[in-house]
Amino acid sequence: MDGPASLVDLSPLLRLALLGLVLALGPLAWVWLRHRGASPARRLQALTLLTAFLTFDLILFGAFTRLTDSGLGCPDWPGCYGAASPIGARDEIHAAQTAMPSGPVTHGKAWVEMIHRYLATGVGVLIVALTAASWAARRAGRLPVSPWWATLTLAWVCAQGAFGALTVTMKLYPAIVTAHLLGGLGLLMLLAAQAQGYQPRPLVLGAGLRRALWGLLALSLVQVALGGWVSTNYAVLACRDFPTCQGRWVPEMDFAHGFAVLRELGAGKDGGYLPFAALTAIHWVHRVGALCVFVALGAVAAALWRSREPAARRGAAWLAGIAAWQLASGLSNVVLGWPLVAAVAHTGGAAALLTALTVLVVRMRQAASPATAAAAGVGAAVAAAAGRRPRGTPPAVGEGAPGRAPS
Repeated sequence: MDGPASLVDLSPLLRLALLGLVLALGPLAWVWLRHRGASPARRLQALTLLTAFLTFDLILFGAFTRLTDSGLGCPDWPGCYGAASPIGARDEIHAAQTAMPSGPVTHGKAWVEMIHRYLATGVGVLIVALTAASWAARRAGRLPVSPWWATLTLAWVCAQGAFGALTVTMKLYPAIVTAHLLGGLGLLMLLAAQAQGYQPRPLVLGAGLRRALWGLLALSLVQVALGGWVSTNYAVLACRDFPTCQGRWVPEMDFAHGFAVLRELGAGKDGGYLPFAALTAIHWVHRVGALCVFVALGAVAAALWRSREPAARRGAAWLAGIAAWQLASGLSNVVLGWPLVAAVAHTGGAAALLTALTVLVVRMRQAASPATAAAAGVGAAVAAAAGRRPRGTPPAVGEGAPGRAPS
């Protein structure tokens, strides 16, 4: 690899695309066989859910790739030394590994990196199929979800692929790696939102709880971004004790270098070495953010649990369970010295949290949409005339039921 131009070699692109197609054929065949007698909307929902599940798996494998230092296992893109697999690059990999046995390029790391790319290509093919099927079904008849949602998802995954390429060509530039992680989580949220649209299940919430849920989603997004910044800067072990950091509640920190976005991995804002106090600042801010999110999660979950409606209580249970999972995995990273399983589990918990909040927000918005509410059988005007709630429509969480004082 002599220069920057050699970092991008498109010669294996067609073979990688064909491999992605082969990987996608299994999930596509499963959806078709299992739902061949179902309506187009039901088949599209099944394909969207399956793609979301595989995207969640891809996020976990991406975390595994990053945490095993395999992100540069193949130092070019999209293949490996211009080959479609490490098998075709075994001589180049062997030479790099011989020159630097503990370096970024080894046979094991090359396979981890390329498997991640294969899985990403497979998910991309599924999203292409979802987009094409959505437009075909739309021409045949009206669907509850606009095909523009699938089109947006396709554009998103293309942008995500571009960030994946930049991750390699810019040598794990922290801002790019963090953006790539957030892009994967955003893709998962888009798919989760679409899946809810095919079978609306409105969740009626009080005005205060609606605002709280939006606020929790925004706070969680900021905290996940901070977590990505911790991981991409390898700042997890800057504080090895808990609840204090380096034996102090407020240790020595360097925020200017730690949160300088435009800098290379391991470098400060001035191009020199990144001070340890900068890593401490990154870790400490993430801890403070985790405390804020944990308190907010508890408050929203408690408010949802006070409802007698099963849907709201299920949401509360999910939020409480994810909060406990994140607390356990986050503490394990600190006190056990960043074990791989705990680190991957922490990323999975972040993805699960954003997915659960997306589902709750979408269902909350469905309750506020007259068209969606009518499709789900809410019929608010008819119910008001009859003096009763229609079946399946909960009273607003945080508001009293008809004819009763709020409790």
